Amino acid sequence: MAQTVKLDATTRSTQGKGPARAMRRGGQVPAVIYGRGREPTALSVDGVALGRLLEKIHPESTIVELALDGATVKTLIREVQRHPVRPGIVHVDFYEIRAGEKIRLEVPIHCVGIPEGVRNQGGTLDQVIRNVAIEVLPTDIPERVELDVTALTIGKSLHVADLAIPNAHILMDGALTVCTVVAPRIEEVAAPVAAAAEGAPVEGEAAAAAPAEGAVEPAEPELIRKRKPAEEDEEEK
Repeated sequence: MAQTVKLDATTRSTQGKGPARAMRRGGQVPAVIYGRGREPTALSVDGVALGRLLEKIHPESTIVELALDGATVKTLIREVQRHPVRPGIVHVDFYEIRAGEKIRLEVPIHCVGIPEGVRNQGGTLDQVIRNVAIEVLPTDIPERVELDVTALTIGKSLHVADLAIPNAHILMDGALTVCTVVAPRIEEVAAPVAAAAEGAPVEGEAAAAAPAEGAVEPAEPELIRKRKPAEEDEEEK
């Protein structure tokens, strides 16, 4: 069953960038509510209350009961716009839901357990899809979908068709992979074989062969040979 939370909202008559900026400076967040049979209506909600609410729910699958003009309106959050640079919420879209009308939404997928391939084979669980799109009545919205992954070994996967969601119609291809266990990566260490094969000194050998800094290289030995008699006579002249 979906989680239900409450939030106060106020109808606003001003629209446009200027009034919206003024609202944000005053701690309010511009919003809009729409749905089947309802004209889009501009709202404002408290920024602090909205921020705290979004920290503890899954916006896609949580029913938000808006206290609006003395009435309670059941809604889902369709979009949260955040500032690209500064922290803060720029705008929120609420979609009104009705008890007897099916709606389309996404709910989060939660993998349960430690896969066999992770526990005993050193693999890693890779979750490819984190939300599943469904069509369901508001009373049957699940807070999340749990998927048991304990039996997965390396190279094995679970797919959308393996998801069990009571009273809901899944809107995604059943063959899509939700999660898989991948083998551990093996780092290869390259040995300096190529340099040795070409006759180049291997690192370490070159350093050993080179003279230390400040050392004086030994002079080459002087060649001493016996003089010939003719050369001795020449020097005496």
